[in-house]
Amino acid sequence: MKVAVGSDHAGFEIKARVLEWLERLGHEPEDFGTHSAESCDYPVFAEAVGHAVARGEAQRGVLICGTGIGMSMAANKVHGIRAAVCHGIEAAELSRRHNDANVLCLGARINTPGEIESIVRHWFDAEFEGGRHARRIARMMAIEEAECATAGR
Repeated sequence: MKVAVGSDHAGFEIKARVLEWLERLGHEPEDFGTHSAESCDYPVFAEAVGHAVARGEAQRGVLICGTGIGMSMAANKVHGIRAAVCHGIEAAELSRRHNDANVLCLGARINTPGEIESIVRHWFDAEFEGGRHARRIARMMAIEEAECATAGR
């Protein structure tokens, strides 16, 4: 699976490990930056990863900042993105099984590298269950479509 990966300065160090873990899991990660630990603006990378996933250039995305919250908020502005902040295994699995999350957002200041590796592994192992969850995802995406129509996009 092609995976778009991005971080800000807070997530820069752990991003290198995430790229390695994804390769070990058999995925094809692409690094969307940042490429240094110098202070930068996370929305730039959230937008780039979000667009790669939304356009189908990558099947999923992973974003890392200090908490995962800013990245999630920014990525969710991209049409078609369902970014989930996951600080634990259960949230990671459920974000895939119930919410069909297509972007995983992680907090480099919240979780240890070992925890992040486990979260990544479980998120990629979990599959969307469909059924009643598909109906809910469709309703959620209808909200997005209505908002886009109202905004004239």
